[in-house]
Amino acid sequence: MLDTRFTELFGVEHPVVCGGMTGVGTAELISAVANAGGLGFLTALTQPTPAALAAEIARCREMTDKPFGVNLTILPTVTPVPYEEYRQAIIDSGITIVETAGSNPKEHVDAFKAAGIKVIHKAVAVRHAVKAQALGVDAVSIDGFECAGHPGNEDIPGLILIPAAARVLDIPIIASGGFATGEGLAAALALGACAINMGTRFVASEEAPVHLNVKEQIVANDERQTVLVFREFGNTARVARNSISEEITAISARPGAQFADVAHLASGARGRTEVLHNGDMEGGMWWAGQSQGLIDAVLPCKTIISDIVTGAESAIHKLGSGLR
Repeated sequence: MLDTRFTELFGVEHPVVCGGMTGVGTAELISAVANAGGLGFLTALTQPTPAALAAEIARCREMTDKPFGVNLTILPTVTPVPYEEYRQAIIDSGITIVETAGSNPKEHVDAFKAAGIKVIHKAVAVRHAVKAQALGVDAVSIDGFECAGHPGNEDIPGLILIPAAARVLDIPIIASGGFATGEGLAAALALGACAINMGTRFVASEEAPVHLNVKEQIVANDERQTVLVFREFGNTARVARNSISEEITAISARPGAQFADVAHLASGARGRTEVLHNGDMEGGMWWAGQSQGLIDAVLPCKTIISDIVTGAESAIHKLGSGLR
């Protein structure tokens, strides 16, 4: 048993988190993470309306009696998102833990804290984490350069980012980016974190609501099978390497290229439909981190979390025994 400030603060058994993932963070996966003793987050904007989110929260509660939360990611969009209505649906549903990400969450943090909700904010830089702490969040999830999604434009890996954040933060830190093993959890704890967040590892779980082809591709891929896209547009993102992501990088490198030139290839709806749902691994852009190189089987969430905690305990014991 690994008791940390994180497990104590959020009332969960293990210091393992499944953060919000668009198209993936639904009740099937999040309830399985919760039942295995971790903390999972339903992804609010995966649901088409605030009412649908409320229904998904209720559905998740039918599948687990353990703590779980909701992710609310605040990003600029072509079609305006009714964030206030999603936020109210979260509050009205009695959720006690929220993960925010993206733009400055002040407005939402204030509302959630007023409702007695604990807030974790995802950050990709120490200065952003410090700002989030000043806003009153209860914990910070710090994303290293290895992560899937948006790692920022400064290319700071977790080995530097985690202890740098630990030096200046008073609140618990969740280490994110590149984690998929017990040794990784032990390393994160040694660097000053209180828990780890995993996305790609949980996509390759039996309960993840994605096509089996996606899970098997993650297992088959090694750590080299990701691509950085959108860097030219100031919005660096790490995605799985396939013909679509390679085409995006080629077009983006052309002089004068604009995001509009790759928008049809980078469409989130296309990736969710063609890749995650239909299993066409060349059908669109999809998200994956460098931790692919550490994942060698599709497993139930219960086994994933148990193996990671057991592996971390073994690694810690080995270090305490003088590396014998």
